[in-house]
Amino acid sequence: MLTIGLTGNIASGKSIVSKYLKELGAEIIDADIIAREVVKPGSPALTEIKQEFGQQVTHHNGTLNRKYLGNIVFADPNALKKLNQITHPRIRELINMEIQKHSLKLNSSNKGILIIDAALLIEFGIHKMVDIVWVVQLDPILQLKRLMRRDNLPEAEAHQRINVQMPQSEKVKHATKIISNNGTVEELHKKIRELWDELK
Repeated sequence: MLTIGLTGNIASGKSIVSKYLKELGAEIIDADIIAREVVKPGSPALTEIKQEFGQQVTHHNGTLNRKYLGNIVFADPNALKKLNQITHPRIRELINMEIQKHSLKLNSSNKGILIIDAALLIEFGIHKMVDIVWVVQLDPILQLKRLMRRDNLPEAEAHQRINVQMPQSEKVKHATKIISNNGTVEELHKKIRELWDELK
């Protein structure tokens, strides 16, 4: 089994890469799905979040109001730090469990490629647990434009969301491969297909 850590900052196109790799036959561990699992209604993490940020961080049905919480933490580094202290250890634990589960399955057949798709791959320290690291990167101006268009955000708010993340320049220091995504989706798919064929 080959384990690949896939990361990239907001609006980098990482999710497009992950989806295409799944179509090509890779097994995927999606950190975003795990992060949602961690804060599901009734979870200890969601209880702590409500204690820290107030009952209004949940909808009437008990689910997390991500937009409301996002407006708080993206504007206040201390609030983001508190949220991360609540969620990150739990996310890391579940990712580790998923890696072990997939490892048993893929190693039993002595083949397969496992992708850990995580925007915070390096921040979590998961990059130390994988064989290679792929970082999806794009021009900062293009990143800003894509984020504003994708999430319908004003420029100042888009800048806020970009600036709370580890800079792209730091992430690429850990990369085995840097995947440039300054072009079209078709061009990105072509690059991924070439990397996939190299692996196989």
